[in-house]
Amino acid sequence: MIVAWLLEDMLADLGCAVIGPAASVNRALAMIDAEAIDAAVLDVNLNGQMSYPIADVLAARGVPFVFSTGYGKDRLLGRLPHLSCDAEAVSPVGTGRYARATVGP
Repeated sequence: MIVAWLLEDMLADLGCAVIGPAASVNRALAMIDAEAIDAAVLDVNLNGQMSYPIADVLAARGVPFVFSTGYGKDRLLGRLPHLSCDAEAVSPVGTGRYARATVGP
């Protein structure tokens, strides 16, 4: 959860309106249904639940997202082969670059 708070602060500093963090798949899906989401940062593991259902919903809605995770890209692409993977984007520094490129300066 500490990494989520750090990312939340970093994104807020970039001018993003942060919704979350969500500690479970169900909570994240409820947030997606309740809010207009421009982009998302996902961890693969949310308290033992894999966040792939969240990624599936975001992809179906055309919402850009990035995984910020300690898992390697091979594990991500094994489950989501239709996605491209930038190895740097899964790190907190890469996530910041992604956010700036996706939602503004």
